[in-house]
Amino acid sequence: MIRRLPTLILAPALFTLMLGCSTAPTAAPPTTADVLAAQPERTGLVAARGNPLTLLGEGVEVGQPAPDFVAVGQDMKEQKLSDYRGKTVILSVVPSVDTGVCATQTRMFNQEAASLGDGFVVVTVSMDLPMAQKRFCAAEGIDRVVTLSDYRYWSVGTGWGLRIKESGLLARSIYVIDASGRIVYEQIVPELTTEPNYAAALTAAKNAAG
Repeated sequence: MIRRLPTLILAPALFTLMLGCSTAPTAAPPTTADVLAAQPERTGLVAARGNPLTLLGEGVEVGQPAPDFVAVGQDMKEQKLSDYRGKTVILSVVPSVDTGVCATQTRMFNQEAASLGDGFVVVTVSMDLPMAQKRFCAAEGIDRVVTLSDYRYWSVGTGWGLRIKESGLLARSIYVIDASGRIVYEQIVPELTTEPNYAAALTAAKNAAG
């Protein structure tokens, strides 16, 4: 005859105590909404067809060191702004390369990049996925501009104060960063549907390079 031992049933708290673990609940990681809610808001800088928009994140200023960021290239590898230290950087920020104005902006800087020389680099950043940026560049013959996506970390959007609260896209803007990593030019285009001042940005870049 086989004798069965009684089954021992422990309350969850007692079982946890026996294992030497705390029963305190683990704090949940911040959600997307939490991260965005913590960002300061800026108004009065950008509109779309006359409708005011709100930008999330601290803005930057001419003269300050450019905040580093991490974005994703067409090969899905991460790149940093600091990877281009030692060169004059024209940072072209667009809402989406799938729109007419953004496509024109990217084509224009691709054309101008041919005459700038090796001491310059043009970087276009948007929230488009890297695969979409790659298709766009192939279709448009964009071969002198580095395209980066801010979809993964939002480090351009929130780190530079350019994320549009209403859409999650980036505000159209141009920055010039000199070889030492200092911001020497900024234009946040006040009307999202219009092009930036190309001539002013290119002049600032050439002046920064000496």
